[in-house]
Amino acid sequence: MLLKKLADYKIILASNSPRRKQLLAGAGIGFAVETTGVVDESFPADMPHNEVPVYLAKLKSQSFRPLREKEVLITADTVVICNKQLLGKPDDADDAARMLRMLSGNRHEVLTGVCIRTNEMTHTFVSSTLVDFRPLSSDEILYYVEHYRPYDKAGAYGAQEWIGYIGIQSIEGSYFNVMGLPIQQLFVALDQLL
Repeated sequence: MLLKKLADYKIILASNSPRRKQLLAGAGIGFAVETTGVVDESFPADMPHNEVPVYLAKLKSQSFRPLREKEVLITADTVVICNKQLLGKPDDADDAARMLRMLSGNRHEVLTGVCIRTNEMTHTFVSSTLVDFRPLSSDEILYYVEHYRPYDKAGAYGAQEWIGYIGIQSIEGSYFNVMGLPIQQLFVALDQLL
């Protein structure tokens, strides 16, 4: 069983995301949080949208300090694609409201790229989830932007927050992927790799 195998390793989550920490802890995986500092999250302009999250997860992994024996590093990055546009984290309240207006009444895709790295190997994968939002009113969008913190979230929303409760009509794929970490796929990948 994976949890027994992990007793021999130090798992490091290189993320400041409280949601990623919550999900990894919820899977029973003991881990330490170490961040890499500020990473330039730019990517080639002609890169296909579906390759961006894995590219950024690998970039975060490569900018981390050298790994020691029996250390396993986990990095991740999430993006939203709506109407063929890639949405990352909003710059400010106006940008967050713009993104939410775009998502309102539409289906979008949430992609999370994950990179697992040791001294011996690097493994990446991407998880895709389709999310349908009902039409949101301007007042609902304004309320969410004013009362919640959409600035650290791809697409300017958290499925686990008020806007997710009242706005999401359906999800096809992993709910946890929408939160920022496809924990079931990560659990299986770690079990196969270690």
